[in-house]
Amino acid sequence: MTKPSTAAIIGGGVAGPVTAMALRQAGIEATVFEAYAHGAEGVGSFLTVAVNGQRALRELDLLDLVRKHGFDCPRFEFVSGKGKPLGGFPAAPTGPDGLTSRTVRRTDLYEALRDEALRRGVTVEYGKRLVDAERGGDGVTAVFADGTRFTADILVGADGLLSRTRELIDPAAPKPRYVPLLNTGGFTRAAVPGEPGTMVMYFGRDAFFCHMLAPDGVVWWFANIPQVRELSPAELAAITPQQWRRRLIDTFAVDATPARAVVEATEQIALPWNTYDFPSVPTWHDDRMVLVGDAAHAAAPTSGQGASLAIEDALVLAKALRDAPDAATAFSAYERERRGRVERIVAEAKKLSSDKMPGPVGRLIRDAVLPLVFAKRAKSGGDDWVLSHEIHWA
Repeated sequence: MTKPSTAAIIGGGVAGPVTAMALRQAGIEATVFEAYAHGAEGVGSFLTVAVNGQRALRELDLLDLVRKHGFDCPRFEFVSGKGKPLGGFPAAPTGPDGLTSRTVRRTDLYEALRDEALRRGVTVEYGKRLVDAERGGDGVTAVFADGTRFTADILVGADGLLSRTRELIDPAAPKPRYVPLLNTGGFTRAAVPGEPGTMVMYFGRDAFFCHMLAPDGVVWWFANIPQVRELSPAELAAITPQQWRRRLIDTFAVDATPARAVVEATEQIALPWNTYDFPSVPTWHDDRMVLVGDAAHAAAPTSGQGASLAIEDALVLAKALRDAPDAATAFSAYERERRGRVERIVAEAKKLSSDKMPGPVGRLIRDAVLPLVFAKRAKSGGDDWVLSHEIHWA
């Protein structure tokens, strides 16, 4: 197999366009195929790009572009459902570059990355749902649901949790693991405590709530609501906005937090979606196809690392393809560098998710122990090993 010069990238979220731009930097022409008939404009609420993700963006000359959107969130504060402060710590270790966590609306991030990819010469095609891939001596041919086909030297699956690419690489690949939490969020104006940019998180009696005050006075918030039984797409779609609002208000009514007032003040609340992660995906690649982002590893949202890990993947994969003599060698090098790090982050995120939904005794123990944990974390650096990670293009 010779060194690849073309790539088909499946998925147009965060991982797809970033991977396409990283591959172009490595001298590989990339085309992005998005399953939906339109872009991701208006999709989702918001996400955090951690400092490790921002540093990877900087290596691709994308950092300034992303930092035009959203606002910095330099500190985390934690509060019990009874209103008792549990502690807090900086969102990132202090570094010479001054970077800290950046919270961005998903739609702004998607649009910025897509538009920059187009400006750099990446082709993006919509309405292209991957159904099959045919390997041959001259590359791999992506077969789409509309009957069209596209042949490239390699195919990169950036197609998320329900990745079709993952199934084509390994038909026995595991399904995503359900984490028994529903997610939601919104934007509003309400009186909340905390300095602008501080992420204030509440361990309520029955649910978890977080808000942050943007510089323009808008409150950005999200909530995790326990849901023991996994709901099907049809069951989720059947929940009306009125039913969901009522459930949130009733859930937070027992807590001495701003959660209920913020929910009541929010005109449009995101309808719930399930939480999933991947403990481990056994096979990340074959000799022609490879996975990046959530298709290869998905951490629960508590990690705050979903977008950042996908961005890191893109950079490491492009470097490996730049430096290796062929795709198979590059894919193996990429997996060796990434697997241990991402699986450790997935495991720790799962534990944090479990802390959000203990029983009555567990809540008492959690609220008593967390101040000690946070104090120790502030002194020891906590998850600095995650945030201080750097990947250099040179």
